[in-house]
Amino acid sequence: VQLQAFGGGLVQAGDSLRLSCVASGRTFSNYAMGWFRRAPGKEREFVAYINTSGGSKYYADSVKGRFTISRANARDTVYLQMNSLKPEDTAIYYCAARLNNLVMTAVRRPDLYHYWGQGTLVTVSS
Repeated sequence: VQLQAFGGGLVQAGDSLRLSCVASGRTFSNYAMGWFRRAPGKEREFVAYINTSGGSKYYADSVKGRFTISRANARDTVYLQMNSLKPEDTAIYYCAARLNNLVMTAVRRPDLYHYWGQGTLVTVSS
């Protein structure tokens, strides 16, 4: 499956952005989806996960209550709504897909995702 993420940009602290990731090439509804990010000088980290039906969602503690992951299987798209953005949210955001769902304890592991998008840059100024 091919993934294309977009929606990043330059915003001020407190603003909102919505990232989108469009999938093509396979049956999207068979894939669990994740968002990860890599901040400058830091390791890639887990942000959010959504299972194939959209019924289970998990978040990193750092974004819980501010970010919302959702999916529209009819549009082959997963979203990441980001509210109350902080300068520390500045990063390249990547969407990732894997065939079938993950258990909660495994959703943060990037090695368990089979496909990755190219990333979209989010910059939050103070």
